[in-house]
Amino acid sequence: MNTQELLKECLFKAVRSSGSGGQHVNKVATKIELQFSIETSAVLRLEQKEKLKKALQYRLTKDHVLLLQCSESRSQYQNKRLVKIRFIALITAHLKSNKPRIPTKVPRAAIQKRLKKKHNQSLKKTNRRKPEVE
Repeated sequence: MNTQELLKECLFKAVRSSGSGGQHVNKVATKIELQFSIETSAVLRLEQKEKLKKALQYRLTKDHVLLLQCSESRSQYQNKRLVKIRFIALITAHLKSNKPRIPTKVPRAAIQKRLKKKHNQSLKKTNRRKPEVE
């Protein structure tokens, strides 16, 4: 998967940021919105699309479009760079396949250590009892 090709499929839109900032916020569109349609992507294979749809189901619209926003900086260029980084990190993290876990046997030393600790605990409890008088 080529990240440059993925970014070419993204739609970037600059909008005005919300919140405080005075006159600068009211006249400059620095907030960046990234839109990426999983359905229409030519870079992703079918199984990758299904995996992304399942993993990002709560972040997608009804049309399977991923929306990301960034308004951290007062610079439109900086916000665009940040949203690209977030997008690539999100996609690569959810497309990465986990290694299957290979179950291992419990080592004999660990079993013996547990049994010895159990025996010592038992002795401690028995020594606390009142002695039996005949």
